[in-house]
Amino acid sequence: MQPAVVKVGMIRRADTVAQIAQLLRQHKPRHIIYDPVIVSSQNEMLMAQEVVHEVRRSLLPLCSLVLMKRADAERLTQTAINTAADLNQAVKSLLAEGCQSVLLQGSHMATQSLTDVFATAKDSEPTFLPSLFGEGEVGTRHGLSGSLSAAIATFVNGGNAIFEAVVNARNYIAQLQPQHTGIIGRSGELFNEFTHEITQHHRTNSDVKFYADKLNVSARYLAQVTRRITGKAPKAIIDEYLTHEIEQQLAFTPKTVQEIAYAYGFRSQAHLAKFFKNINGLAPSEFRKEILLNKQQK
Repeated sequence: MQPAVVKVGMIRRADTVAQIAQLLRQHKPRHIIYDPVIVSSQNEMLMAQEVVHEVRRSLLPLCSLVLMKRADAERLTQTAINTAADLNQAVKSLLAEGCQSVLLQGSHMATQSLTDVFATAKDSEPTFLPSLFGEGEVGTRHGLSGSLSAAIATFVNGGNAIFEAVVNARNYIAQLQPQHTGIIGRSGELFNEFTHEITQHHRTNSDVKFYADKLNVSARYLAQVTRRITGKAPKAIIDEYLTHEIEQQLAFTPKTVQEIAYAYGFRSQAHLAKFFKNINGLAPSEFRKEILLNKQQK
C-alpha cells in the first residue's frame, strides 16, 4: 500500500536525508509535509551544515509544504530576518529551493502581533495569519510545530487542499491550547468551524448572520458560544481578524489603501479608513507611516 501523504520531521544525518529522499522519489506520495528542526529552543544548532546542504539539494524540491520557524529559516537561507523585506525574501528563497508551499511561523516584525506567513510558488503575494504562538513563546512551545505538521498531514490525507489543511490544522491546535478555548465538545467544534469560515469569507462577508447560516445555528446561539469561549461577540472576532489581515497588507505589501479597501470588500478608501480607525485607533495611512518610522528607528 503506497502512502498518499508523508510527514518528515527532524533528520540529523546527511546520508539519512539522501536515503529518505530516494525512497520518496521511489514511492511518489501525493504530498510530502516537511517540518525541519534546525535550531533548538536554546538556539543550539541541531543540524550540521552538510545536513542542511543535503536537505536543500534532495529533500526540499520534493515537498508539498515546508513548515519553518523563523530561526530555522534564518539558518537554512543564511539570511537574518529582521524586516518585512527580509521576510518576503526568506519566503522567496525557500520557494526557490523547489518546494510547492511554505509556512513560516512566528515572525514578529512590523506589527504588534506575531505573524505566520503562508506562500506558494504560484501565488504572487503571501497570506498572513495570526501566529499560534503567544508573545515570547516563539520556538519555546515544545512539540507545537510537530503537532501542527502532523495535523496538516492528517487534513491533507482527508482530502483538504494544502492551505485549507493549514487553516483547519491551526484551528485544531488552537483548540488544544488551554488559553485559546478551554472548552471541548460541540461548543469548541462550532467555534473552530466559525473561525475557519472567517478565514474563507472575511474578504466578502462581515455579517454575523452569514456565518451563523453557514454553521446552521442562530446568530444568538453563535454569540453565546463565542462569549463563553473568548468573552467576545462574533462581530468582534470577525472584525479583529479582518483588521489583522489589513494590518499585514499595510505592513508587508506596497498596495495602496484604495487597493486594499477593494480587495477586502469595502465600498471605498474612506469606508476602510473609518472601519480601521474605529478598531485600531489610527487611519490606515497613519498606521503605515508608524510602521515605516519604527523600521527606520531599528
